[in-house]
Amino acid sequence: MSDLKKKSSCQVGCWAMAAAAGVLTFIMLSTIGDYSFLPAVVLGILIFGLLGLLFNWLFCAPLPAAREKTDLSAASAGAASTSTSASSASSAGAATVAAGAAAAVASTVTSDSAAADKAAVEDKAQAAVDKKAKVAADKKAKAAADKKAADKKTKADEKAAKSKADADQKAADKKAKAAKTKADKTAAAKAEADAKAGEDFDGDDVRGAADEGTKPATLAAAREGGADDLKRIKGIGPKLEKLCNTMGFFHFDQIAAWTPDEMAWVNANLEGFKGRATRDKWIDQAKLLAAGKETEFSKRVDKGSVY
Repeated sequence: MSDLKKKSSCQVGCWAMAAAAGVLTFIMLSTIGDYSFLPAVVLGILIFGLLGLLFNWLFCAPLPAAREKTDLSAASAGAASTSTSASSASSAGAATVAAGAAAAVASTVTSDSAAADKAAVEDKAQAAVDKKAKVAADKKAKAAADKKAADKKTKADEKAAKSKADADQKAADKKAKAAKTKADKTAAAKAEADAKAGEDFDGDDVRGAADEGTKPATLAAAREGGADDLKRIKGIGPKLEKLCNTMGFFHFDQIAAWTPDEMAWVNANLEGFKGRATRDKWIDQAKLLAAGKETEFSKRVDKGSVY
């Protein structure tokens, strides 16, 4: 029973020393090590547990049995004295060990803290690099998107411009076609009207016998000596000669004296023979015949080989 009490007392003492070491560790970490409350408490408890187990193993383990019973009392007395001395020495040593352990733990924690700080700095630097890279990538992506949008707008503008140009060209073509159709219709109508009105012999763009040229001087009847044979002029046959006499033309000198304006009037009023006087050159032939000369055609008429 005495041994149990001693063992229990030893364990209490060991745990007390461990507790003292734990408290000491907590104080050192809180003050010297600049640790916050919770990490210092955790480390203090850790030191308390480790040293408690270590001290119990070192100081409270069973001692070997005495060789002789006769020496038991002496040994017990000596053991008690030794135990007291050992306890004192052990207490001092335990404190030293606790302090060393606390320092080691503090050193480890400090090293871990430095490593953590270094890792944090590296992480921060890497984050900065990543952020810069992301900014550059975003800028590049935005530039690409802007270019794509600009290209799309340019194509849309070009397409719209082409569509407008095509529409304008189509409208212009339609307008030109309509104008041409109108002009063609107008020209056709004018040509039809001109055909009905007759040729514009005097060039004043006014058609109609009454509006063409100036009527030349005429005779009511042939002069004394009779009318000239107008059939000697190429282009004047018996029927046309009769028409000329009806109009008041009987002699070569009358025809030879026509002006261009008078010739236009004659051409427009030769019903059924309009334009004949100019085509067959009546004035040129009449001038020769009025001067007493002949033409190849007049010779044939005189020989009776024409009429």
